[in-house]
Amino acid sequence: MNLTLRIWRQAGPDTAGSMTTYQVTGISPDMSFLEMLDTLNEELILRGDTPVAFDHDCREGICGACGMVINGQAHGPERTTTCQLHMRHFQDGDTIDVEPWRAAAFPVVKDLVVDRTAFDRIIGSGGYITAPTGSAPEAHATPVPKEAADTAFEHAECIGCGACVAACPNGSAMLFTSAKVVHLNILPQGAPERANRVQSMVAAMDAEGFGGCTNTGECATACPKGIPLPSIAAMNREYLRSLR
Repeated sequence: MNLTLRIWRQAGPDTAGSMTTYQVTGISPDMSFLEMLDTLNEELILRGDTPVAFDHDCREGICGACGMVINGQAHGPERTTTCQLHMRHFQDGDTIDVEPWRAAAFPVVKDLVVDRTAFDRIIGSGGYITAPTGSAPEAHATPVPKEAADTAFEHAECIGCGACVAACPNGSAMLFTSAKVVHLNILPQGAPERANRVQSMVAAMDAEGFGGCTNTGECATACPKGIPLPSIAAMNREYLRSLR
């Protein structure tokens, strides 16, 4: 496959950026999108040019590091992470636009790399439980209803990639925050911090400058792990409950 890539290049957070065009040839349909970018970077290095900076880590769809906007869609045309997107979903001769996440709370560091530590601060504000130190408790010491366990697991699948923010026209982090709140608040182990958790995490989310939610649903559509849209309503109910 021969492709034309239009990639956002930005030397640093305080410099202007622009789309730069590159040609890549001999791309295998079985390559992942990141492997295709690796091929481009190898060519750039051999020419003495600066390679394109992009986030990546596990390359197995688990860590959520590989966030980028591909042809206007978070993570690209398939509902998966960028590292699990394969070039077979594109056609020979295609022009592909590649941009970083666009959100005020995710400032660009360089090229396709953005600073997502705002998510870390939201989690740090309330994403924990009160538990005694020492050895691990017996697995069945605290009974958990199956429905609650299933819901908690479903929301725990959030990998914090930021696709929900990138896809939202308001740059909202409601889906991410609700996943973290619902995951712990529905479990008996999270009950002691239930009210404080939702208040603290929502306050931290607002302080980071994320936009407000208007229920467009783009966040859930883009989420590679399928975090359900109703989790936002569940968090809103938790917030109102905490004010009683």
